[in-house]
Amino acid sequence: MASASVPIGGAVGVADARLALPALAGWLTAVVLVGAADAAWAVAGAAAAVAAALAWRERGRVANRRARGGRGSGVLAASIPSVIAIAVIAAAVALVAPARTPPVIAAALDSGAAVTVVLELEQTVTPREGAAWGSSADALVVEVETSAGERVAVRVPVRVLGLSAAERMPLGSRLEGLVRLVALDPGDDRVALVRVLMPLEPVARPAPLLGAADDLRAGFLELMQPFAGDGADLLPGLAIGDTTAVGDDLDEAMKRSALSHLTAVSGANCAIVVGLVLGIGTLARWRRPVRVGVALAALAGFVVLVTPEPSVVRAAVMASVVLVALASGRPARGLPVLGVAVLGIVVLDPWISREYGFTLSVLATAALLVLAGPIAERLGRVLPAPLALWIAVPLAAQLACQPVLILLAPEVPLSGVVANVLAAPAAPVATIVGMIACLLAPVIPPLATLVAAIAWLPSAWIAGVARASSGLPGALLPWPEGAGGAVLLAGLTLAALLSLGVPVALGTRHVRRTVAIGVAATLVVVMGATVGVTALRALGRPADWVLAQCDVGQGDAVLVRSGAQVALIDTGAEPELLSSCLSSLAIDRIDLLVLTHFDLDHVGAVEVVVGRVDRAIVGPTGRAADEAVVAALLAGGAVVDTVAEGERGRLGDCDWAVLWPPAHRGIEPGNDASLVLAIEGGSCPSTVALGDLGEQSQRMLMGAYDFGVVDVVKVSHHGSPDQHLDLYRQLGAAVALIGVGAENGYGHPAPALVAELESLGSTVARSDGHGLVLVSRGADGLRLWRERASTVGVEN
Repeated sequence: MASASVPIGGAVGVADARLALPALAGWLTAVVLVGAADAAWAVAGAAAAVAAALAWRERGRVANRRARGGRGSGVLAASIPSVIAIAVIAAAVALVAPARTPPVIAAALDSGAAVTVVLELEQTVTPREGAAWGSSADALVVEVETSAGERVAVRVPVRVLGLSAAERMPLGSRLEGLVRLVALDPGDDRVALVRVLMPLEPVARPAPLLGAADDLRAGFLELMQPFAGDGADLLPGLAIGDTTAVGDDLDEAMKRSALSHLTAVSGANCAIVVGLVLGIGTLARWRRPVRVGVALAALAGFVVLVTPEPSVVRAAVMASVVLVALASGRPARGLPVLGVAVLGIVVLDPWISREYGFTLSVLATAALLVLAGPIAERLGRVLPAPLALWIAVPLAAQLACQPVLILLAPEVPLSGVVANVLAAPAAPVATIVGMIACLLAPVIPPLATLVAAIAWLPSAWIAGVARASSGLPGALLPWPEGAGGAVLLAGLTLAALLSLGVPVALGTRHVRRTVAIGVAATLVVVMGATVGVTALRALGRPADWVLAQCDVGQGDAVLVRSGAQVALIDTGAEPELLSSCLSSLAIDRIDLLVLTHFDLDHVGAVEVVVGRVDRAIVGPTGRAADEAVVAALLAGGAVVDTVAEGERGRLGDCDWAVLWPPAHRGIEPGNDASLVLAIEGGSCPSTVALGDLGEQSQRMLMGAYDFGVVDVVKVSHHGSPDQHLDLYRQLGAAVALIGVGAENGYGHPAPALVAELESLGSTVARSDGHGLVLVSRGADGLRLWRERASTVGVEN
């Protein structure tokens, strides 16, 4: 979400609004056709024919009007640019689609065979401590080796999973290795997921300019190491868009307070950089061409510094739109300029049209151009003008973007505007001073450290605002989910703005007052309904739950309860999230802790339960960090046993057994050495927890056991594509639990896996969408309670 600190926005003329319509028509065309590219040429041809017919007809009408001395043009004439935009975008989709899936890629997707490829990273990948499962990253497949040994040059966007980074790999690095391609939905901006089968080997460094910029970023991250707290974690994100140090809990606080746009490189960052240069140029009395030239050079340098990923380039384009509008002397002229920018971006990459980031950038920029000025003018009637503008800028952006954000999280951050107002003075200081520290780090390290310490203060303030505002009672207003909720909020927002005469006054004062009353009444009904449903859902939370899946982000943490005894399977990576879950369920003591393996997303929060565990069972260790986890548990008084297939025990009146890994030497620690636990009998639903087993290990597990139908399966590896579906078919679970983080970047859970589980009759419960999940027994079988969904019955 972009923001700015300059007066913008104004009355929108009819011509300005009309010129924006072709962009909207082209954008919507791309949204539809990227999922049905086969029809693109037909749509392009039909639209071109319609545009030609309309133009020919309008030509005759213009001649007649001139003969009668008339002026103006009709609706048909005004629609011609929009029809042309549809034709152009449809043609762009038709031209780009074949290059996205060339024959050699299509063959690999169809066969599922392993292929050797060369990948070019589209983002920087850094080593992740404890993350043996690897990282994920956007990349381009730039070369594919055919079965005949021939190398074919391509350029196909993909998402790489399981990317191991022993050292920092900058954007533009090229890697080669054996992979398997898994097709994604045709409308996805990535053509496929890339599953790495063998470690990728670096084959080329990035271009010198990109490499130099990465050295600056790496130096800044190293410079921040001595600093502590949220301020140190947040500053690289504010200054150079690097959020690797931002933990899940701080990230969640930033989202709940509507401040997450500050940690991504957005139009606001670009505007701050260019605004600083223009300000210096004005003080130095540079001529306008010089100011503009230096500003553009600074913007280009900033884009290279923060990495020219597609989202960053898009933000730079959107920031340029605002600057062009301001330079024109009539801010409303920015609307048609924005339309041209949108059309240009979508023509070059039609698949960007479905990206949430692109949508939010466009909406935020349009809001600044169209809404910020009128809102500031209305607020200026009761507030000082600077304060009115200060509030109007984030308010305009939030009003425009919130309906889209409902699709990501069905809630409205009521404290968002206040949080943005409080953070607004600190954000540009942290950005500018942080970038100065980044540039000084390789030249004068001591001065860079001093400058970074200054930047730390506003960064810590922003983090404090995020945590404080997100923790306020009623900070989030529950809202109806899905497209219906988004349309409802958009309609109410539009009606409310029009009733206030924003951006223009329509109808009489009586009509506007009536509309305002209708909006208020509807809002009260919706708020009452959603808050009431949420309250009833909380009251309806079953006290007799027997299984609980905690929402711990991208990780696993599943509780099993039988009578007074409790087992915890894995801890997730975020201590705060696990602690919150245990507290909400009133769990003080863990009778049995099961650590399936030692990846960070399974043991990273173990500190929360140290000293509260009676017995822990673990799989094979392989690193010093693994041994440190075991040592901490032992120091806390737990009995720790390394177990394998055949280990058995009881929890209350339930039996549990370890089914994997095999009880012999040669099993390497990691995903495929995960403990697989089976639970049955007594009050417990029959359950199989699969850890992070991959397809081959699942196949071997299935060969070793004759599984019957179970009540619950804990889906392996957060729902990754690396699954043996026959195992899930044999288990036939009524409930499938998937512990996964929202927007995790790994493509988890795989849509094909979710579809398969649902086709088998499983009710899929995902922690990213459903939050805390509780399973209990009812008179009619299992009952599933979901924190962010209604209670449903589960067929056994």
